Amino acid sequence: MKIAIGCDPNAKQAKEDMIKFINSKGYGEVTDFGSDDVIYANVAIKVAEAVASGEYDRGILLCGTGIGVSIAAAKVKGAYPALLSDIYSAKRARLSNNANIACMGAFTIGSKLREELADAFLTNEFVEGCSSQPKVDAYVNYDMSR
Repeated sequence: MKIAIGCDPNAKQAKEDMIKFINSKGYGEVTDFGSDDVIYANVAIKVAEAVASGEYDRGILLCGTGIGVSIAAAKVKGAYPALLSDIYSAKRARLSNNANIACMGAFTIGSKLREELADAFLTNEFVEGCSSQPKVDAYVNYDMSR
């Protein structure tokens, strides 16, 4: 799995910790899209474009709350970010919603929870043909028609 990761300066340490965690678990190849730009939308859009293009399988974005990067990433056609704060939602983001970018807060959740959220997000797959398929198809079709 190829994973794109980025953050704003507020979340730099959280991003570094996340890269170490992903590498320790062997989830795949991680590419760091940076953390120095105070305009978090810039890195969020770069990660979202990389994932939406298919160059990367998943993305992880962090900022103080995760809200800003999730809003920015959602502007990219084909990018489906999910703001994660609990394990159940992290699993469902993949299993039911086919989200391709996990967004998390560096100031709002602790490092252990961020690891658990990443684990749930990176180890679950969308279930093709599941009862959520028509719902996912509806927003993907809308997105692709814009």
